[in-house]
Amino acid sequence: MQPLIECVPNFSEGRRPDVIKQITDAIASVENVKLLDVDPGKATNRTVVTFVGPPDDVIEAAFRGIRKAAELIDMTKHQGEHPRMGATDVCPLIPISGISMEETVAFANQLAERVGRELQIPVYLYEAAARTPQRKNLAVIRAGEYEGFAQKIKQKDWKPDYGPAAIGTAGATVIGVRDFLIAYNINLNTQSVRRANSVAFDIRERGRVKRKGHPVTGEIVRDDEGNPVRIPGTLKGVKAIGWYIEEYGIAQVSMNITDIRAVPIHRAFEEARKSANKRGLIVTGSELVGMVPLKVLLDAGRYFLQKQKRSTGVSEKELVHIAVKSLGLDDLAPFDPQQKIIEYRLRDQANRLVDMNLSDFADLTASEAPAPGGGSIAAYVGALGAALGAMDANLSAGKRGWDHRVKYFSAYAETGQALKAKLLHLVDEDTAAFNKIMEAFRMPKSTDEEKKARTEAIRDATLYATEVPLRTMETAFAILDLCRAMVRNGNPNSITDAAVGALCARAAVHGAWLNVKINARDLKDAAKREAILEKGAAIVKKTDTAVAGIMRTVHRTLDA
Repeated sequence: MQPLIECVPNFSEGRRPDVIKQITDAIASVENVKLLDVDPGKATNRTVVTFVGPPDDVIEAAFRGIRKAAELIDMTKHQGEHPRMGATDVCPLIPISGISMEETVAFANQLAERVGRELQIPVYLYEAAARTPQRKNLAVIRAGEYEGFAQKIKQKDWKPDYGPAAIGTAGATVIGVRDFLIAYNINLNTQSVRRANSVAFDIRERGRVKRKGHPVTGEIVRDDEGNPVRIPGTLKGVKAIGWYIEEYGIAQVSMNITDIRAVPIHRAFEEARKSANKRGLIVTGSELVGMVPLKVLLDAGRYFLQKQKRSTGVSEKELVHIAVKSLGLDDLAPFDPQQKIIEYRLRDQANRLVDMNLSDFADLTASEAPAPGGGSIAAYVGALGAALGAMDANLSAGKRGWDHRVKYFSAYAETGQALKAKLLHLVDEDTAAFNKIMEAFRMPKSTDEEKKARTEAIRDATLYATEVPLRTMETAFAILDLCRAMVRNGNPNSITDAAVGALCARAAVHGAWLNVKINARDLKDAAKREAILEKGAAIVKKTDTAVAGIMRTVHRTLDA
């Protein structure tokens, strides 16, 4: 999965559209970054911008936005209802997929160091990037706001993590890493806000005030210092309240989930459902406000399949569908995964081979166009092999009387789906590698500088075009463990399907190996060329041995 980071900078300007546009234009000028939302507020005089992309590109876009804001926003003249300390007040980074919190912290430091060094803006690190417990909390850092920072920044405890210990017209900036926050609403078959609040109090971390006798009208229980004692709710890190939505004529439990690893949405849904049922209420569905990472719905889909004692090794599309239906995300309005899932919004659907139907793909391959060629076909054959292995695992998981083996086969089915996804990606990646070589050869070569750039581009593209089919070989070889397990332990009626899957994997390995060899001939680095060829030859040898063993087992079974 490609590493993706979301960035949600808050700029201290919400009243001048021209200034806001210049800042967002600076952000959007970075290739591979997608601007998802721009939300200005006049009263707060603040704009929240949301964009997402690969880590390096997001860091560059964030820097350009911070730089432009520093040029255009003078904090000595700023007024607004929201607390603030700088032109770019806060800039959180949020890991979306393919990257850990710790890895994202390294990018936060990279951005903070550059802002401090190049823009001479004091920078504080907060949340997961904070270097001391005192600086984890944004409100603590921002206390005193811009007007008070000229003195605060001189204190030993408030020396910036990066940049000068002095404040200018751009103020100071807080950069950090936090988890993805989900705004999630549960729909109830009632119009009673009081009943919706009862559910909210059951599940939110803060819970409800403890009372003597009657839970609503009884005397409040207080501690030794006179503070109300609270009964905590079931979901840590969740804020929730009940409200009435006139547009739909229902009450909802409105939540903010601040740690989706600790509380995935399917758990929040289930806790709300349990509480509602105790009160004679029914959860009719739910609503996601804004976008979510793909993993949120994939995890939910797997959870509900597990409850049905079904294999979780189904396609990504089916997992999303199960999640949407199980959570009732289409209760109030149609739910479009292409618009609500962050990774889908970023996906470039233009001219993808894997989006073509089988006939069109075959026709394009048979045309005069040089791509797709053998490398893409090898990857696609491998994807079919993985699909057959996953199919066998799913059929075995669903076999009558094998309920006790669902977990075993489900794990293999998930492996097959993951391998299939990698190989489908390599179908287009192989064609992209070929196109990179063609583009490199078309580069100008009039001057010495142009010749050097062209030579380097050809070298890099050739290495890339050699490594892509090598990845196809490695991925296709991994299918054989799946097929071997299905031949030995899977549904006997599907043994030949697993065998065909193994043969597809073998064809993928051998086909990709030919591409590795022909592209490796043009590698100038002899040591690298030999290392790649040695690795490829070893994969071919292991593949042939493994497939021969699988086919012996299959024929022995069929001939018995």
